[in-house]
Amino acid sequence: MKTIINKAGILLFTLVVAISLTNCKSVQNANNKQKGAVIGATGGAILGAIIGNNVGKGGNGELGAVIGGVVGGGAGILIGNKMDKQAQKIEEEIPGAQVERVDDGIVVTFDEGSGVYFDTNKYNINAASQQNLNKLINVFKEYPDTNILVVGHTDSQGSEEYNMTLSKNRAYAVTNYLSSNGISSGRLTTNWFGETQPLHDNATAAGRAKNRRVNVAILPNEKMIQDAKTQAGN
Repeated sequence: MKTIINKAGILLFTLVVAISLTNCKSVQNANNKQKGAVIGATGGAILGAIIGNNVGKGGNGELGAVIGGVVGGGAGILIGNKMDKQAQKIEEEIPGAQVERVDDGIVVTFDEGSGVYFDTNKYNINAASQQNLNKLINVFKEYPDTNILVVGHTDSQGSEEYNMTLSKNRAYAVTNYLSSNGISSGRLTTNWFGETQPLHDNATAAGRAKNRRVNVAILPNEKMIQDAKTQAGN
């Protein structure tokens, strides 16, 4: 699992410009538990994990408004503990998925090699993907005090307009599957970026496969935040 380690300079940016990745298991996320006490300005690192460093070059909607900022102080530590446990659970249930703890949230990336994928030019969820989404749904039900952001992407093959629609359809396919299987629609937000936010080289087949991805960001909802503040005496 990859963990985002925040640099002090992130406080100077409203969106992430530079983030550093260090490999480790979710049970070793001491930094995620502690950083809430010292960082309280921005949720930009989550944006970076979802769409890379190409913020503002495409997309639909205001992701920053959905993601919000980082909770500081003792409440941030309590939230970090809860999110670490949830990240570990996802990692155990879906070992093929890329799970990242970022700020107060969790980012899960699915591509053609990690459990939830789509056939070429299709957006229906196949049987294999359903099995992994069902495991994710069970985790969401176990941790109900979170909101869920689903973001769709494509590779660069085909027209930009076509890919924007395809990424939208794929993102909504995941959102609709979650909502039809017991996840409240009030917890769900859907966004899509077509081909505009590649994280890998579209000139290679392997890169294109990784760019055909859906990200799921899991974020503390207002109840979790207020409960943490009450418990911490904030």
